[in-house]
Order: sequence, then C-alpha cells, then structure tokens
Amino acid sequence: MKIKLFLLVITFLMTHTAFGASNKKYELSKFARVQICKMCHGGIYKQWENSMHSLAHVDPIYRKVSKTFLKGLTVAGEIEEAQSCVKCHTPIGFFTGYPTKTSDNEKDIPAIAKSGVQCDFCHTAIGHEHPYNNAMILDPGVIKRGPYKDAKASLHQTQYSKFHTESKICGTCHNVRHVAFDTKLESTYDEWLNGPYNSDDPALRVTCQGCHMHQRPGFPATGSTERPKNPGLAAVMGPKRKHVSTHYFVGANALIPGLHNSKLKVDMAKARLKNAATLSIDTSEIKKSILTIATKNTGAGHYLPTGLTNIRQMWLEIIIKNSKGKLIFSSGAVDKNGYLPKDTIIYNTVFGDGKGSKVVNIAKAKSILSDKRIPPKKSVKERINLTKGNYGKATISVRLLYRSASQKLIDQLFKDKKYVFPIIEMAQRSITVD
Repeated sequence: MKIKLFLLVITFLMTHTAFGASNKKYELSKFARVQICKMCHGGIYKQWENSMHSLAHVDPIYRKVSKTFLKGLTVAGEIEEAQSCVKCHTPIGFFTGYPTKTSDNEKDIPAIAKSGVQCDFCHTAIGHEHPYNNAMILDPGVIKRGPYKDAKASLHQTQYSKFHTESKICGTCHNVRHVAFDTKLESTYDEWLNGPYNSDDPALRVTCQGCHMHQRPGFPATGSTERPKNPGLAAVMGPKRKHVSTHYFVGANALIPGLHNSKLKVDMAKARLKNAATLSIDTSEIKKSILTIATKNTGAGHYLPTGLTNIRQMWLEIIIKNSKGKLIFSSGAVDKNGYLPKDTIIYNTVFGDGKGSKVVNIAKAKSILSDKRIPPKKSVKERINLTKGNYGKATISVRLLYRSASQKLIDQLFKDKKYVFPIIEMAQRSITVD
C-alpha cells in the first residue's frame, strides 16, 4: 500500500501542471519536478537551491530589466527579443509552451517551470543545435544523463553523456545573440572557446565545469587557485566517488542569493571575485606625472567581466594622498548615491543603435561600439596623467572593484523599492612614492 501511494505521489508531481502550445516542443508531463530529484540527490539539491540557476526565473533584477527594456517592443518580423530571455531563464516552461516572453501572465506559468534552470532541464539534454540562445536538444523521460559511466538508479534509467562533460552544454545559454540583429549580447562561451583554457593539452584544458562545478565553501576554484576534486556521494544510495560535480553554480552575483537567505552563495561569489584578477602599479614615469596601472585576468576562463557587460560594472578606483592625508587625485570613487563619476576607468561593453549612438537597452542593440574588457590570462594597462606638482611623499591606492549592475540604472528602474548591489573589492595595491 505504501509503495502504491508513493508511486501515485510521484506520478502526480510529474504530471500536475498546465501548459500552452505556442512554442511547444516537448510534453510537460515528461519532466520531473525538482522535489522528486531531491529525494535521492538531497546534497546536490541543497547546493542548487537558491543558486542563480534555481533563481533564474524569479530574479527581480532580471524580471524588471527584461520587462522594462522589452515593453511594447517588437523587432523585425514581429520576433520578440524577450524570447531570448525566457528561453534560458524559464527553459522548461518555454520548451513546453509557456511562457513565450517575459511579459506573459505569471499565474499561467506551470509550477515546474518556475524552478528556473533545474535538474531535468540539464539532465535530459542530449546536445544542441547551436551554442547560443538555448538551442538545447532534449529527450525528457525516464532516462537521466550525466558524467558517470557506471551510474545506476532505481527510479529512473541512467546514461553516460559526453555532452555533460563539455563546456558547450553551458554555452547553450551563456552565449546570447539578438534574435533580429544577431548582435552578440553575451559571449561567455565564445570567450572560453577562443581562450587559453580551451587547450588541446589535457593537462592545461579547463572546462566551465572545471571551475564552476568544482567550487565549494573554502575553495574558490578559479584559474589562480587550486581546484581540488570534491569526493562524496552523487546519490544517497550511490557509491562514493572521487569527484562529484558541485551544483552551487556560483558566478559573481553577490545580491540575489542573499535576497533568498543564502549568505553562503554570496560569500562564495565574493571569494570567486577576489581570486579572479591582480593589480600592479608602475611608477617609473611618476616624475612626468604619469602613473601606469596593469590589471590582469588571472582567474577567469572568460573575459572580465562577462555576461551582460553593458550593465555589469568592473572599474578602477584610484586614490592618491600626500603625507598629511590630503587628497591629491581621485578617480572611480562612488558618490553618496553609489554612482560612478564620468572619468572612471571602467571595463565593459558599449552597445550602439546602428547609427553610432550608445544604447543601454539591449533590445535596441544593433552593434558593439566598444569592448573594453580583459581576456583570460591577459593584462590591460592604463596610463594615467596626474595633476602636476611637488607633493613630497604620496600614497597611491588602487582597487579593482565590481558590482553586478550600475546602481544608477537600478535606481532608475526601481522607483518603489531600493536594491543596492554590493561593491566587491577584487584586488588592491598600495605604494608610497616620492
């Protein structure tokens, strides 16, 4: 009787949802809810819970930015740019028919779809049509795919998948192109693909999973740190393995997980950022009032920053004071509102409207006007002209700072609620010169 009741509960959880048909490729009833996976994979579920993958659909910044930028907007051939958003942020919903865009009615979205990038989306994948805008090919049902060749399970079938060991499974969503203009809005996978970590030498090759699915508390697992294996159980009744891929899916967002009571993932994001880059100061031309600062990408397998980098902010804060503590020079210091001054040296992407004018709204991005970011294992140097004068001994303090979005943009978007992205110090150097 208990076994029959258990099976009935599972059947209900797997099938009790509703869906539309406009983008339908797969039957919703073939996808398992995360609560089912949790029964045997509780440790992995706990890591995934309140991660940026699990919060992909409910992230308030994503929802506000996408709805505001895309409001009332259709582009060539009536293709809605919003499609690129929900495809990755609410993938099971999109592939089973609803939602088709971010403005769709929330109450009509199936419960399973609201779990963001979830277990059964990734573990039913068999490949992709192309590595951008989530062109994932799925085979939902009883077969679950992953990196183990010897996996066995009682509630479903298992199958080894080479695709799950490769970066291109991540590139499916971590490359985003404008659906009408083909502008590369996000290119994280391409940055890795064309970079030094995509090496033919197995000893030098590091995939996306090699960093982001090795990280755990105390081990940032970047290119500048050790990336030890994570021994343990992938399933409660499974064998002990030398490495179980972690599912914290930590990037650089130090706000959103904290809104969902996950201080751990906030701390892990900060640890990742603090092990991504280094600074050096060259004062060889200081008597000519020229200061040179080099910023090196030592830890990321992609550019710094990456993702939607017209919104991300990574910048240099330069403060110079004389021996009495008087300010001589300042650049990149935020004001009382948290806004950056115009002279700030910022590493980002600037999109254009196709006519040479800057646009913040990615739905209108027809071109890339500039891309000032730092490739993997590369350095960028800044030569700064200082105010001339005889100041005696002076202390030069330089910090590389990061936050996931411009505070000014966030304040413009949210009139009724205040969100403050924390500013994270990625690297710092100080030197005293004459």
